[in-house]
Amino acid sequence: MDFSLSEEQQLIRDTARDFAENELVPNAKKWDEARSFPVEAVKKLGELGFLGMMVDPQWGGAGMDSVSYALAIEEISRGCASTGVIMSVNNSLVCHPLEEFATDEQKARLLEPLASGKWLGAYCLTETSAGSDAGATKTTAVRDGDDWVVNGVKIFVTNGHYADCYIVYASTDPAQKTRGITAFAVERTRDGVKMGTREKTLGIRASATSEILFDNVRIPASNQIGELNRGFKVAMLTLNGGRVGIAAQAVGIARAAFERALAYSQTRKQFDVPISSFQGIRWKLADMATRIDASRLLTLTAAHLKDQGVDYAASAARAKLFASRTAVEVTDAAIQIHGGYGYIEEYEVERHYRDAKITELYEGTSEIQKVVISRAVLHGEAR
Repeated sequence: MDFSLSEEQQLIRDTARDFAENELVPNAKKWDEARSFPVEAVKKLGELGFLGMMVDPQWGGAGMDSVSYALAIEEISRGCASTGVIMSVNNSLVCHPLEEFATDEQKARLLEPLASGKWLGAYCLTETSAGSDAGATKTTAVRDGDDWVVNGVKIFVTNGHYADCYIVYASTDPAQKTRGITAFAVERTRDGVKMGTREKTLGIRASATSEILFDNVRIPASNQIGELNRGFKVAMLTLNGGRVGIAAQAVGIARAAFERALAYSQTRKQFDVPISSFQGIRWKLADMATRIDASRLLTLTAAHLKDQGVDYAASAARAKLFASRTAVEVTDAAIQIHGGYGYIEEYEVERHYRDAKITELYEGTSEIQKVVISRAVLHGEAR
């Protein structure tokens, strides 16, 4: 089995690493403190081709593979977890369903500006009563002549206040629950699209986690994505790819904390020696490094299976489950290695700790990942 990267994959990883080091690391703390959306950094990501990495160049994308995407997300998230999730959402949750399910006309009109970085996208699935249970969706889309009229409220929308286009999942046959949901593209400029509360989150503070209101929003029938009443399938298949991105984000967050802890342990002295000479610290570093490597391998395996065109749902769930827990445990250990200084903003490991937790929650909680994995195991489908 060959684990080596191609020259192109190494180039993409190194480009993302340089961008993170030069553009993100110096600004991430400032953006976090101010809850400031990294507008210019996101624009530069678009110019690098990082907002539509896996989209065919015919539709404005870079035509890269999923492994390259995972490598890039890890590097960007190491620099700034908020920027990492902004990039992940646009690639995985917005561009992917459009490329998979949209018509050529829709791809030219909607996918091209999203993949090329002219627009930014957002994914609208979650509601106050519909989290893991997407079948409880209350947002509706009612046919009116040649149009659909959308009404409802979506919450926890990443990129919400800054998105130009929303992929909205609405009930078109409420009696059928999950079998009555349809996907739609809704441009921000449509009458009735309103920005609600921008949440004050524990972590990823520079990303805009928002409430979006749809008040009698009229959209043409040509904005329906995929088949009528098959939107739940679109949403679930989309989340499989999203989980690869979040797993990669978790690896990046863990790496950032580990690197800070490693450097600190080699310079901080107690009893006249660096604390890295103590077995207690060394074993923490060993555990951290091992979990990060294992998380990366699980993530790249899922990305590789996606590139092969085989069912990668369970693999993506395993990667997200393990990598997200790794991010939480590694960032916690990084604070412990810093001692009291780890609790202070100046040393930044507390930011990584706050950023890590969300990876266990969005795009399917850890409990949902276990449902996906156990189902595959019981059906003999786990890879």
